[in-house]
Amino acid sequence: MIMGRPGSGKSTFSIKLQSMLNLPLFHLDKHFFEANWVQRNYQDFLNQQQDFVNQPYWIIDGNSSKSLELRYSRADVCLYFNFPRYLCYYRTVKRLFHKHPAIDDRAPGCQETIRWSLLEYMWGYEKRMKPILSQLKTNYPNVKLIELRSDQDVILFSENLLQVINQSVI
Repeated sequence: MIMGRPGSGKSTFSIKLQSMLNLPLFHLDKHFFEANWVQRNYQDFLNQQQDFVNQPYWIIDGNSSKSLELRYSRADVCLYFNFPRYLCYYRTVKRLFHKHPAIDDRAPGCQETIRWSLLEYMWGYEKRMKPILSQLKTNYPNVKLIELRSDQDVILFSENLLQVINQSVI
């Protein structure tokens, strides 16, 4: 599973990871919202996640703290994109003007926008998530939590993963 502040590169990386591993990918935002950023019925959203995590292998990209434990408890690895706040704000604004066409992480009818609620969410993200992640690490010690703090960390992680994949194929 991949989590982190909006604008940290989760969706971009999850698509690359899906390509590398050939695993099903579930973008939380695509299922949490309906057109025009209207929140879907929460129980339906939860049921979709439950069905998805019941599969033997998967990648889930996104944040939903209410259902985080559901995903974390069934994950082998949690990639935490803990990028600097300023970089995430920059990327979020940049995404208004340029979004890669291969990134399909939104529900139909959800156009890129910056809402005050999103900016507030981004500002307090790390403070909210730190105690939650600490508790999850305690409750689920078998889940490997990997904190990636920069693009360089992501590149190194990807290169190491490719080496492991290539070695296992031989």
